[in-house]
Amino acid sequence: MTISSPADTVVRNCVVRTMDASQPEADSLAIADGKIVYVGPSSGLNSYVGPATRTVDLGGKTVLPGLMDVHNHHAIAGQHEAELQFPAESSVSEICTAVTAWIRQHPEDKWVLGSKVGSQLLGELQQGDALRQLDAASGDVKVLLTTDCHHNKWANSAALAAGGIDASTPNPDDGEIVRDASGQPTGLLYEGGARSIIRALEKDTDPSAALEAAKKASAAGIRTMHQMGITGFLDAACGASTLRGLKALDDAGALKIHACSSMLINDRIFGNDQLGTALFALQDDVRGTHHRPDFAKIFLDGVPMSYTGAFLEPYTQPTGGEGHCCVRGHTTMPYEELEGWLLRCAERGINVKIHCTGDAAVRFVLDAVERVRAAGHRDAIFHVAHGQFVHPADIGRFAPLGVVADISPPLWFPGAITDAMAAVRSPEEMRRFHPNAELLAAGATLAAGSDWPVMPDPNPWTGIASLVTRKDPSGERTDALNEDQSIDLEQAVRAYSINVARALGLDKVTGSLERGKSADFVVLDRDPFSVPIGKVAGTQTEQTWFAGERVYARE
Repeated sequence: MTISSPADTVVRNCVVRTMDASQPEADSLAIADGKIVYVGPSSGLNSYVGPATRTVDLGGKTVLPGLMDVHNHHAIAGQHEAELQFPAESSVSEICTAVTAWIRQHPEDKWVLGSKVGSQLLGELQQGDALRQLDAASGDVKVLLTTDCHHNKWANSAALAAGGIDASTPNPDDGEIVRDASGQPTGLLYEGGARSIIRALEKDTDPSAALEAAKKASAAGIRTMHQMGITGFLDAACGASTLRGLKALDDAGALKIHACSSMLINDRIFGNDQLGTALFALQDDVRGTHHRPDFAKIFLDGVPMSYTGAFLEPYTQPTGGEGHCCVRGHTTMPYEELEGWLLRCAERGINVKIHCTGDAAVRFVLDAVERVRAAGHRDAIFHVAHGQFVHPADIGRFAPLGVVADISPPLWFPGAITDAMAAVRSPEEMRRFHPNAELLAAGATLAAGSDWPVMPDPNPWTGIASLVTRKDPSGERTDALNEDQSIDLEQAVRAYSINVARALGLDKVTGSLERGKSADFVVLDRDPFSVPIGKVAGTQTEQTWFAGERVYARE
């Protein structure tokens, strides 16, 4: 047999689920120069085997395309690995104990940074007693803790003082300094309320170490994603340091993942100064072989738990709370400004992801995209993130406008965050929460993500399993959330693979196992399509391959 183009690697004896509708299954792959040159039955594999070809026998294991994450904050998650971490279920007392222990173990630290403060504590943190407990636990050390949604902070008195926050400090336009009945700050800071503290933290940080810290944070995040079988992602909110860190890794040949990034247009929560066109000016300089800074990010509203999500109908009065009747939340910019940004980005070839937790914000985006499309910009990609609350009248608008439904994080099953949302939104709205099945039925592209570190890890199988069951895959909760919005397993896997590739403009490059695409695939410990749905969430990654190179192997 004549071998015209021998492969570098052939992979055989496996069950290949391609996510390619024209050839859904195969049992072997051939790879050359990082690309797939053959996918099909083993009977056709021998013509790709030459003297130097490596053969990988997978012993019947299942292979899927490399999984993808349409929405995460990988560098922040990587940074968190070096910070205090505690479960979101922790009480105020347990958090304070953890803070004290951290200070004892790290006596040289000027600051304690940590997460996650659970949303169920927001009511308690609005009272002065919680701050007094935190102050007693921390003394003069400055403490800044992040909530589970990552939009709000809880600071001790030392950190408040560092940020110049006291009873006389006015609320910023884009946030709130929560106060007790006497008008004193409680340490709870909504959205942009923490910005001055973040500035104080930056002043205490050595700027010469910024690039190395950014590289280290990104590398840590990518290692974790490889362990989860992820070979492509979009970081949903990048400042200059993260962009430069990814470029530096790429230049060093260490960026073994399809890394897309969203350049921040506005920033209520991360404290970046360089925004919008100032970041766009870096786009060409930070682009690399595997780093694609092709997106911009707009925060159009906040989150429901702090009454900052923008809704068509008012918030409900929380139990025991006051002052939030008839409040609908508001967008961070007027409609005209949003439309202007989308038009300018489309003209520059920049795609845009827009954070929308409320249905009013979603409608704003759809209206603006309609105008952008009418202006002739058919190729620009727009994402509505997070797609949790969508008015029924707007569900059918996604597909004809070419708007991607970025569903992240996986909150389509019961948990602390959904409970916190249910406390401030109507039962009718919660019955429509995460209308994934309706969006799919209407032809929308459903692309899934983790919003990690909002979720404790970026494990796609948590989301895949619960997209099918609408139940907590850990089993801690047995109730379901809107089972009528369940989708099937193949649709769920596609939402974490080819649909993400399409949402990132990479569907000609990756997302499915087809000839000519990058050889990005994951080897699993089970075939999720052959086990009971209750076993799917426990799926483990055995190997992760990127561009024909094995980048992770389970020990």
